[in-house]
Amino acid sequence: MPYVADEHEGRGERPGCVLCDLHTQVDDELALVLYRGRRAYIVMNLYPYNNGHVMAVPYDHVGSLQDLPPETQGEMMALITRAQEAIDSTMTPQGYNVGMNQGAAAGAGIVDHLHMHLVPRWVGDTNFMPALGDTRVIPQHIEETYAMLRRALSSAGDDG
Repeated sequence: MPYVADEHEGRGERPGCVLCDLHTQVDDELALVLYRGRRAYIVMNLYPYNNGHVMAVPYDHVGSLQDLPPETQGEMMALITRAQEAIDSTMTPQGYNVGMNQGAAAGAGIVDHLHMHLVPRWVGDTNFMPALGDTRVIPQHIEETYAMLRRALSSAGDDG
């Protein structure tokens, strides 16, 4: 929630949309943007569920899948596939969770800007820390994961 509310680093409330703001940033590394397509982009989740957690985000500011043009829907799936290939080649997960939460009732943290999560999974990757300490243990710093995935996405060629 601090990321969504932009209260981290003492900035307090901020107007606008964090996902719109991310894709307008000039510094992709600072914004954790891994890849930019024509209609959507891939970004690291700043508060990941697991190491390598990324999101495909449309440039269009819409909260519902049916409000996205079919071309954007297709590109989001292509970006998730591309991200999965990069994660497979660098992190060798044993499975994935892929999904979208539409609306507050469904658990969307950012209700007005649809996005698709890709979470790599390994057998036994859950631990007691979230239950006892409200903390997640991620085995790699997000900047290291970003650099590794950015290289893998870049070496895959530009077909976006």
